[in-house]
Amino acid sequence: MTTVSPAVRPARISASDSLREAVRALALIRVLDVRQGDGTFVTSLEPSLLLDALSFVLDFHRDDTVVQFLEVRRILEPAATALAAQRMSDEDIEKLRLVADALDDAPSVEALVENDLEFHRLIASGSGNTVIYSLIESLSGPTTRARIWRGLTQEGAVTSTREQHRAILDALAARRPDVAHAWATVHIAGVEEWLRRAL
Repeated sequence: MTTVSPAVRPARISASDSLREAVRALALIRVLDVRQGDGTFVTSLEPSLLLDALSFVLDFHRDDTVVQFLEVRRILEPAATALAAQRMSDEDIEKLRLVADALDDAPSVEALVENDLEFHRLIASGSGNTVIYSLIESLSGPTTRARIWRGLTQEGAVTSTREQHRAILDALAARRPDVAHAWATVHIAGVEEWLRRAL
Protein backbone atom coordinates (compact mmCIF):
# COMPACT_ATOMS: atom_id res chain seq x y z
CA MET A 1 0.00 0.00 0.00
CA THR A 2 1.28 3.48 -0.86
CA THR A 3 2.41 5.58 2.11
CA VAL A 4 0.35 8.75 2.45
CA SER A 5 1.95 11.86 3.91
CA PRO A 6 0.39 13.17 7.15
CA ALA A 7 -0.98 16.21 5.32
CA VAL A 8 -2.99 14.06 2.91
CA ARG A 9 -5.70 11.85 4.37
CA PRO A 10 -6.99 8.90 2.33
CA ALA A 11 -10.38 9.56 0.75
CA ARG A 12 -13.12 7.72 2.60
CA ILE A 13 -15.73 5.97 0.47
CA SER A 14 -19.20 5.04 1.60
CA ALA A 15 -20.12 1.79 -0.16
CA SER A 16 -23.83 1.11 -0.58
CA ASP A 17 -25.22 -2.36 -1.17
CA SER A 18 -25.34 -1.75 -4.91
CA LEU A 19 -21.59 -0.99 -4.92
CA ARG A 20 -20.49 -3.80 -2.61
CA GLU A 21 -19.27 -6.09 -5.41
CA ALA A 22 -17.37 -3.27 -7.12
CA VAL A 23 -15.70 -2.39 -3.83
CA ARG A 24 -14.72 -6.01 -3.27
CA ALA A 25 -13.24 -6.21 -6.77
CA LEU A 26 -11.25 -2.99 -6.29
CA ALA A 27 -10.04 -4.19 -2.90
CA LEU A 28 -8.92 -7.44 -4.45
CA ILE A 29 -6.75 -5.58 -6.96
CA ARG A 30 -5.43 -3.22 -4.25
CA VAL A 31 -7.08 0.04 -5.35
CA LEU A 32 -9.17 0.11 -2.16
CA ASP A 33 -8.30 -0.91 1.38
CA VAL A 34 -11.34 -2.20 3.29
CA ARG A 35 -10.74 -2.00 7.05
CA GLN A 36 -13.31 -3.87 9.09
CA GLY A 37 -15.12 -1.46 11.37
CA ASP A 38 -13.08 1.51 10.17
CA GLY A 39 -14.12 2.12 6.58
CA THR A 40 -12.95 1.87 3.01
CA PHE A 41 -9.97 3.88 1.82
CA VAL A 42 -8.28 4.57 -1.50
CA THR A 43 -4.80 3.05 -1.33
CA SER A 44 -3.36 5.02 -4.21
CA LEU A 45 -4.32 7.08 -7.21
CA GLU A 46 -1.11 6.14 -8.98
CA PRO A 47 -1.94 5.75 -12.68
CA SER A 48 -0.12 2.41 -12.88
CA LEU A 49 -2.32 0.89 -10.15
CA LEU A 50 -5.51 2.27 -11.69
CA LEU A 51 -4.47 0.97 -15.10
CA ASP A 52 -3.77 -2.45 -13.57
CA ALA A 53 -7.33 -2.46 -12.24
CA LEU A 54 -8.74 -1.52 -15.63
CA SER A 55 -6.51 -4.10 -17.31
CA PHE A 56 -7.82 -6.80 -14.96
CA VAL A 57 -11.42 -6.22 -16.05
CA LEU A 58 -10.69 -5.64 -19.74
CA ASP A 59 -8.41 -8.65 -20.05
CA PHE A 60 -10.99 -10.85 -18.40
CA HIS A 61 -13.89 -9.70 -20.57
CA ARG A 62 -12.06 -9.51 -23.89
CA ASP A 63 -9.75 -12.49 -23.75
CA ASP A 64 -11.78 -15.55 -24.63
CA THR A 65 -8.66 -17.73 -24.54
CA VAL A 66 -9.42 -18.27 -20.86
CA VAL A 67 -12.41 -20.36 -22.03
CA GLN A 68 -9.99 -22.47 -24.06
CA PHE A 69 -7.81 -22.96 -20.98
CA LEU A 70 -10.90 -24.13 -19.09
CA GLU A 71 -11.74 -26.53 -21.93
CA VAL A 72 -8.29 -28.08 -21.51
CA ARG A 73 -8.78 -28.23 -17.73
CA ARG A 74 -12.11 -30.00 -18.33
CA ILE A 75 -10.27 -32.67 -20.33
CA LEU A 76 -7.20 -33.07 -18.09
CA GLU A 77 -8.43 -32.66 -14.52
CA PRO A 78 -11.11 -35.37 -14.54
CA ALA A 79 -8.49 -37.81 -15.90
CA ALA A 80 -6.04 -36.73 -13.17
CA THR A 81 -8.80 -37.10 -10.57
CA ALA A 82 -9.60 -40.63 -11.75
CA LEU A 83 -5.91 -41.54 -11.48
CA ALA A 84 -5.75 -39.95 -8.03
CA ALA A 85 -8.64 -42.16 -6.89
CA GLN A 86 -6.44 -45.15 -7.66
CA ARG A 87 -3.07 -43.79 -6.59
CA MET A 88 -3.41 -41.27 -3.75
CA SER A 89 -2.24 -42.52 -0.39
CA ASP A 90 -4.61 -42.42 2.57
CA GLU A 91 -2.37 -39.72 4.08
CA ASP A 92 -2.69 -37.56 0.96
CA ILE A 93 -6.46 -37.97 0.97
CA GLU A 94 -6.44 -36.84 4.60
CA LYS A 95 -4.41 -33.75 3.62
CA LEU A 96 -6.99 -33.04 0.91
CA ARG A 97 -9.76 -33.40 3.49
CA LEU A 98 -8.03 -30.83 5.72
CA VAL A 99 -7.87 -28.39 2.79
CA ALA A 100 -11.58 -28.92 2.02
CA ASP A 101 -12.51 -28.51 5.69
CA ALA A 102 -10.45 -25.32 6.01
CA LEU A 103 -12.90 -23.37 3.84
CA ASP A 104 -15.50 -21.78 6.11
CA ASP A 105 -19.08 -20.83 5.19
CA ALA A 106 -18.28 -17.23 4.25
CA PRO A 107 -14.68 -17.04 3.06
CA SER A 108 -13.14 -14.04 1.36
CA VAL A 109 -12.70 -14.34 -2.39
CA GLU A 110 -8.95 -14.63 -1.84
CA ALA A 111 -9.44 -17.51 0.61
CA LEU A 112 -11.89 -19.25 -1.74
CA VAL A 113 -9.52 -19.05 -4.72
CA GLU A 114 -6.46 -20.04 -2.68
CA ASN A 115 -8.33 -23.04 -1.26
CA ASP A 116 -9.58 -24.06 -4.71
CA LEU A 117 -6.07 -23.86 -6.19
CA GLU A 118 -4.60 -25.96 -3.36
CA PHE A 119 -7.40 -28.55 -3.61
CA HIS A 120 -6.80 -29.07 -7.33
CA ARG A 121 -3.01 -28.98 -6.91
CA LEU A 122 -3.12 -31.83 -4.38
CA ILE A 123 -5.33 -33.94 -6.64
CA ALA A 124 -3.07 -33.35 -9.67
CA SER A 125 -0.07 -34.32 -7.56
CA GLY A 126 -1.96 -37.36 -6.29
CA SER A 127 -2.44 -38.59 -9.86
CA GLY A 128 1.15 -39.80 -9.69
CA ASN A 129 1.76 -38.46 -13.20
CA THR A 130 4.27 -35.60 -13.21
CA VAL A 131 3.41 -34.57 -16.78
CA ILE A 132 -0.30 -34.20 -15.99
CA TYR A 133 0.60 -32.38 -12.77
CA SER A 134 2.84 -29.92 -14.65
CA LEU A 135 0.21 -29.30 -17.33
CA ILE A 136 -2.53 -28.65 -14.76
CA GLU A 137 -0.23 -26.34 -12.79
CA SER A 138 0.53 -24.37 -15.94
CA LEU A 139 -3.22 -23.93 -16.54
CA SER A 140 -3.84 -22.56 -13.04
CA GLY A 141 -2.40 -19.10 -13.74
CA PRO A 142 -4.49 -18.25 -16.82
CA THR A 143 -7.71 -19.35 -15.09
CA THR A 144 -7.12 -17.61 -11.74
CA ARG A 145 -8.78 -14.38 -12.89
CA ALA A 146 -11.87 -16.33 -13.90
CA ARG A 147 -11.94 -17.98 -10.48
CA ILE A 148 -11.66 -14.59 -8.78
CA TRP A 149 -14.35 -12.99 -10.93
CA ARG A 150 -16.69 -15.93 -10.37
CA GLY A 151 -16.15 -15.69 -6.62
CA LEU A 152 -16.99 -11.99 -6.75
CA THR A 153 -20.03 -12.14 -9.00
CA GLN A 154 -21.72 -15.55 -9.01
CA GLU A 155 -24.31 -16.10 -6.34
CA GLY A 156 -23.78 -19.42 -4.61
CA ALA A 157 -20.20 -19.88 -5.90
CA VAL A 158 -18.91 -20.73 -2.42
CA THR A 159 -21.67 -23.26 -1.72
CA SER A 160 -21.32 -25.03 -5.06
CA THR A 161 -17.50 -25.11 -4.78
CA ARG A 162 -17.67 -26.64 -1.30
CA GLU A 163 -20.31 -29.22 -2.30
CA GLN A 164 -18.45 -30.28 -5.44
CA HIS A 165 -15.10 -30.46 -3.65
CA ARG A 166 -16.74 -32.64 -1.01
CA ALA A 167 -18.23 -34.95 -3.66
CA ILE A 168 -14.84 -35.28 -5.37
CA LEU A 169 -13.16 -35.97 -2.03
CA ASP A 170 -15.73 -38.64 -1.12
CA ALA A 171 -15.18 -40.37 -4.48
CA LEU A 172 -11.41 -40.30 -3.98
CA ALA A 173 -11.71 -41.69 -0.44
CA ALA A 174 -14.02 -44.44 -1.72
CA ARG A 175 -11.52 -45.27 -4.48
CA ARG A 176 -14.16 -44.72 -7.17
CA PRO A 177 -12.29 -43.41 -10.25
CA ASP A 178 -15.42 -43.24 -12.41
CA VAL A 179 -17.34 -41.17 -9.84
CA ALA A 180 -14.31 -38.97 -9.16
CA HIS A 181 -13.97 -38.36 -12.91
CA ALA A 182 -17.66 -37.47 -13.21
CA TRP A 183 -17.64 -35.02 -10.30
CA ALA A 184 -14.44 -33.34 -11.52
CA THR A 185 -16.07 -32.91 -14.93
CA VAL A 186 -19.18 -31.36 -13.37
CA HIS A 187 -17.00 -29.05 -11.28
CA ILE A 188 -14.84 -27.72 -14.14
CA ALA A 189 -17.70 -27.62 -16.64
CA GLY A 190 -19.73 -25.46 -14.24
CA VAL A 191 -16.99 -22.83 -14.16
CA GLU A 192 -16.60 -23.04 -17.93
CA GLU A 193 -20.33 -22.56 -18.53
CA TRP A 194 -20.49 -19.63 -16.12
CA LEU A 195 -17.55 -18.01 -17.93
CA ARG A 196 -19.13 -18.48 -21.36
CA ARG A 197 -22.25 -16.67 -20.13
CA ALA A 198 -20.18 -13.95 -18.45
CA LEU A 199 -18.22 -13.29 -21.64
